[in-house]
Amino acid sequence: MANLKQIRKHIGSVQNTGKITKAMKMVAVSKLRKSQAAVVSTRPYVNELINVIEHLVSKERDSLHPLLRNSEHKRSAALVVISGDKGLCGAYNHNIVKSAKRFVSERRDRYETLKLYFIGRKAYEAMRHVQNVDMELIPGGLERKESEVSLELSKRLCEEFAEGRLDEVFVLYTKFRSAISQNVILDALLPLQSILKNVDENGEKALSEAEAARLEQTSYVYEPSEHQILDILLPRAVATHVQRSLLESIASENGARMTAMDSASKNAVEMIGRLTLQYNRARQAAITTELIEVISGAESL
Repeated sequence: MANLKQIRKHIGSVQNTGKITKAMKMVAVSKLRKSQAAVVSTRPYVNELINVIEHLVSKERDSLHPLLRNSEHKRSAALVVISGDKGLCGAYNHNIVKSAKRFVSERRDRYETLKLYFIGRKAYEAMRHVQNVDMELIPGGLERKESEVSLELSKRLCEEFAEGRLDEVFVLYTKFRSAISQNVILDALLPLQSILKNVDENGEKALSEAEAARLEQTSYVYEPSEHQILDILLPRAVATHVQRSLLESIASENGARMTAMDSASKNAVEMIGRLTLQYNRARQAAITTELIEVISGAESL
């Protein structure tokens, strides 16, 4: 059995750890509220943007925009992987890395070239040794504003796609549902028909039949022309989708960290209870041993 000094030291260490995990939980709670509000506030904008784009695309089918191009022979693809910069958030980063590795193993043979863009160092560090795949870490991806990162990355992706250097673009992120529920999502980003399909499949455009009929009957007047507006809105739709994925991931990370730190704090309390019981038993055993020695010595006299 460990001596009393070792047990006291262990108790003190666990108490200090519990204070840290409790503080980290409170910080995560504060960040979660802000990030959750940001996620919720972007959804109405995204829905209306997709509605306008769908209406424009339906009228401009004869003049297909470069970002709507759907190649029959897909030779090159890119994957945007969004993870965290830090750990201590449960299985959040592990789930993203696992899904990214599965994507690479399943689709690497389909393309002549495959490139991965990482927002967040954890997934990059876990996958940078994967061979035959080009990788790039977006500098300061989670330290800068989400809008700045999404605009910068989406501009590069749209240019490469329009020039024919990319045939498909995907984004891998964690969708926030609640503080204890986050799902890893793989969305097709380009060609842009994929974004319209993804929004419908995720149920974020839950239009009623009456609303759909109203939109069909609504007469829109676009100034300037529809094609010129598409030139502006389509790249913005890509940037918005990347930004929304980034916001969803940040909220998911904060929720996962809050849950993990809450569990760690509870485990620390339970461990302190067990160690205190062990300490009391050891002290009682030491006192009993001393009493026996004193009594034995008195009897021998």
